[in-house]
Amino acid sequence: MENEQIALEIRVYGIVQGVGFRSFARKKAHEYGIKGYVRNLIDGSVEVIAEGDKKALENFLVEISRGPVFARVDRVEKREIQPRGFKSFEVRF
Repeated sequence: MENEQIALEIRVYGIVQGVGFRSFARKKAHEYGIKGYVRNLIDGSVEVIAEGDKKALENFLVEISRGPVFARVDRVEKREIQPRGFKSFEVRF
């Protein structure tokens, strides 16, 4: 199916807070036309809710799995969720 819109809940573990990860995720989301948000969680991980074209999300996930230069991504968990109809991608606090 062309342009299939899906949504993912992504959790990123490792050294992902205090290293520019949220700004990196926002920049990459804008590049790929992804909507949703990114936020730090209390356990030291980062949560990303991402909606968009399936192929764009696959590419976004590759970027997120690498992270910015000062991050160290140890593990990425993802699961498909119902799209919520986000209009933009934002950093949440």
